[in-house]
Amino acid sequence: MRTKGAAGALVERALGATAGSTSRPDFPHLGIELKTIPVDGAGAPQESTFVCSISLSDADRAEWETSRARAKLAHVLWVPIVAAPGQPSEERRLGAPRLWRPTEAQERVLRADFEDLMGLIGIGAIEALTAHAGRWLQVRPKAASGRSRTLAFGRDGEMIAALPRGFYLRPGFTGAILSDPAAMPA
Repeated sequence: MRTKGAAGALVERALGATAGSTSRPDFPHLGIELKTIPVDGAGAPQESTFVCSISLSDADRAEWETSRARAKLAHVLWVPIVAAPGQPSEERRLGAPRLWRPTEAQERVLRADFEDLMGLIGIGAIEALTAHAGRWLQVRPKAASGRSRTLAFGRDGEMIAALPRGFYLRPGFTGAILSDPAAMPA
């Protein structure tokens, strides 16, 4: 297991997570999603955290209440993986886990990000959308290779071939909630 998600897969297996990459939480009987997050020695996240893939062709009909993103973020067990970049896996260690549910204020920001981002995708602005959009939730490419394609709306409402995308949480947000689950970072 030398892939980026190897540590996460080991933690999932050790804790008995059963959902894998499906749209349900990793622990369906508890309604809890497991997210491992690489952090430095001070506990700061080293990268954005993948939430879920986006169905680009359904963006014009997507609603926060029934979205995969909301289901994945409704109740999360964060497990920090403490490691310096390039550190061998045998030297990595687990940090203190944190069980988190978004506060009403946090969910309002996540919902607004979701609606803004999906709105842009739904009106055909997928190719103009960058990772800079969204306060805490961002859209980034999510594909095994640069040749992967899926259907999305083009500028004139036509279906175009586009690189698959996924929702990610910004490191500033995940770092804040690892310190304080009710945080409202800038």
